[in-house]
Amino acid sequence: MTSTLATSNGLSDRINSLTPSATLEMAAKARELRAAGKDIIGLSLGEPDFNTPEYIKDAAVEAINQDYNSYTPVDGYVDLKDAIITKFKRDNGINYDPTQIVVSTGAKQALYNIAQVVLNAGDEVILPCPYWVSYSDIVKLADGVPVEVATSIENDFKMTPEQLETAITPKTRMLWYSSPCNPSGSIYSEAELRALADVLKKHPQIIVVSDEIYEHINYGVTEHASMAAFDDMYDRTVTVNGVAKAFAMTGWRIGYIGAPKAIARACNKLQGQVTSGANCIAQRAVITALTESPDRVQFMVDKFKERRQLILGLLNEIEGFRCNEPEGAFYVYPDVTAYFGKTLNGVTIENASDFAMYLLEHANVATVTGDAFGNGNSIRISYAASEEDIKEAISRIKKALS
Repeated sequence: MTSTLATSNGLSDRINSLTPSATLEMAAKARELRAAGKDIIGLSLGEPDFNTPEYIKDAAVEAINQDYNSYTPVDGYVDLKDAIITKFKRDNGINYDPTQIVVSTGAKQALYNIAQVVLNAGDEVILPCPYWVSYSDIVKLADGVPVEVATSIENDFKMTPEQLETAITPKTRMLWYSSPCNPSGSIYSEAELRALADVLKKHPQIIVVSDEIYEHINYGVTEHASMAAFDDMYDRTVTVNGVAKAFAMTGWRIGYIGAPKAIARACNKLQGQVTSGANCIAQRAVITALTESPDRVQFMVDKFKERRQLILGLLNEIEGFRCNEPEGAFYVYPDVTAYFGKTLNGVTIENASDFAMYLLEHANVATVTGDAFGNGNSIRISYAASEEDIKEAISRIKKALS
């Protein structure tokens, strides 16, 4: 008789079926190559290359000196929740009360919480492609079924109302999207969101998750808009945000939601049995981050905008790269299908994963395959890097492809 341990390594089907995060996996591979002496330029991680602003760090130091060291409320300090409420009203025109706010250990935990408290086995979740790398597996961990909706570079990777309507079935329970989008940098305008909302009006069972973590990294072409700001979508939308990207606070691990009360209280209930409250010092620092004007971090956005123009100009000089112009975040998402089926330096490129690995091994540049984002025609390249690294990386890519 064959034991369970022998056939399944003793671990659950849940974890054995889970896909490792492609962005973290590529970063780990790049570190491994660096440790072996390779000069790898990392353009794979979605992390600002700035330090957390001094005024936010000062708030953290003050909290330490004030002896903040105890367990925190599961859903966040009251004054942090007040700051989040003020931020939502100021920046998004959305009114929440404290029972609708939950602070978590990063926006990723917030998304996990939402899936766990809303989805039942077999519920479908519509994911416009490309989507953030963890959406699909977070849905699967809640026994949900991801339903991918293909978009195209010609439409700036945005789902149309007609595509949304076609994707909806009696099993559809949720729609998840990010705007600005990771990985494409696309932004849904207010009119585009309204058109999607008009479709959703006919399907009142569908809950929307609007991931707005890149909200403030916006280059001024399309004004940021929030689905929950529509009166008829307010009670059906969970707005997810955090401080990792715009405030260069990835390691501080604070995310938050504004949600219908029942969903928020359910997330609070779940989190209380898993991680409890988020870090006390980080929460105190985030009060300052959110209370101060977003203009205080505009210098980072301005620098990202300069780098966007730099990297687009360089990539457009490489035959076979097809780029649109992202309106937010800090990624480009070029279509690289022109290289599929080609053999370079003895390596045959069949798909985006092959292409990203080829760039790592032959150009010493780490990117991320578009397969991880539900769109296998592209790769994601982060320009949250110095201009020198961007220039050198694209030069290496161009040489490796010539």
